[in-house]
This record gives sequence, C-alpha cells and structure tokens, in this order.
Amino acid sequence: MQDSLYVALSAQMALERRLDTIADNVANANTVGFRATGVKFEDVVSGTGQKSVSFASSGKTYLSGAHGSLSETGNPFDFAIQGDAWFAIDTPAGTVMTRDGRFSMNDNGELMSLEGHPVLDAGGAPIQLDPRNGPPKAGADGSLRQNDQLVGSIGLYNFDPGENFVRYGNSGIVPSRTPEPVTDRSDVGIAQGFVEESNVNPVMEMTRLIMVQRAFENTAALMRQTDSSTDEAIKTLGSKS
Repeated sequence: MQDSLYVALSAQMALERRLDTIADNVANANTVGFRATGVKFEDVVSGTGQKSVSFASSGKTYLSGAHGSLSETGNPFDFAIQGDAWFAIDTPAGTVMTRDGRFSMNDNGELMSLEGHPVLDAGGAPIQLDPRNGPPKAGADGSLRQNDQLVGSIGLYNFDPGENFVRYGNSGIVPSRTPEPVTDRSDVGIAQGFVEESNVNPVMEMTRLIMVQRAFENTAALMRQTDSSTDEAIKTLGSKS
C-alpha cells in the first residue's frame, strides 16, 4: 500500500476521534457543569530525509478551561463555583471532581450530589448538616451555617485534568492524582442559588462538525482516487509483461 494511503488512513482516524468529541460536546451543551473536550494531534514522522512521511497521531484529549455562564435558580442547595476550582464528591470510583453544584440534603442531613453521592469538605470528609434546621446559608468561602451556627464547609479543590482524562458521568472527572484543597484565595468562591451552565458553544461546535465531516469526505475521496490509480498502474504493467 502506498504511503499516501497510510497518511490518509491516519487522517481519517484522527478526524473520527475529533468527530466523536464534537458529538459528545453537542450532546452535553445543556449539561450543568460540563466542560467541553478538545483533541490535539501531532505529526508522527516515519523515515528520514527525502523519504520521511508525516502521519497524524492518535490524538490527546484535553478539557476546556473556559467557564460556563452562571444561571440563577433560587434553590438554596444549588451552588456555582466562581474561579478555578472544583467540588469533590465521594463515588464508587473514588473521589470525583465536578463543577455541577446541584446538591440536596437527605433525611440524615448529608449533603449529596444530584446522583446521590456525598459532597466532601476541604478535608475530604462528607458534609453533615442538621436535617431539622432546613437549608444552610453559604458564605462566599463555602462555609455553611444553620441557625447562624457554622456547621460545615463545602470543599473547593485545585485540579488539573491533564491529557486523556477520564470522565465520570457527564460532568465528573476522575483525578489521576490527589487534588489539593483551595486555601486563602480571594479569586475563588461559591455563589449560592446559582449553577454553572455548560461551557459548550453549540454554534461553534456545529460549525466544527460540518468542517470535520467535509474533511472526512475529502480524505475518503483521495483514498478512492489513490486506490484507483494503483489499480490502473497494475493493469498497465500487467499488460506489458
């Protein structure tokens, strides 16, 4: 098989991965706390000198750092992070980081995520409230009060998803290393009664989707043309033998 076919095939594999990523972003355009996924590719060079050929790598995923807009809900159990930090929840997969702050209090007074997982404080322990005293009032630093008494604090964590991160559910990310709690940072806080919307731009993602589909079709056409040229060359050489 000619090098051009290998190059085209690697390009199609890269485009397919980008297509899957865009489709996932579009599907989660309305998911609270969702951060869009991007893919970056590098050239993989085979051979040396004039005989070297560049292929597209398999690609590495990364998480968009752009913040979603805040939407006011008025629900005292909804929380949005202002700044670069993450909530931590305790799941069957271990500690998971999320920007989805739609919480609730169960009958035992535990602060729970939308999926029913305990929300953690800065020390990594589940947050315990008094179920008899109703919704807490949250300070900008995440402190929680009931009847003007401090009863706990929502943990905020520094977290770098890195490349090829692992998602948990729609908005959760499984950290590859232990996240560090945020301390003494005036640029990070919590807004009670708000949620952070997805940071996906649907119009931009649909534009990218069309561009990727066209590129995939062009690559497929190039592969068919190359294959046809190879067949013609074989027929020509065969007729002369």
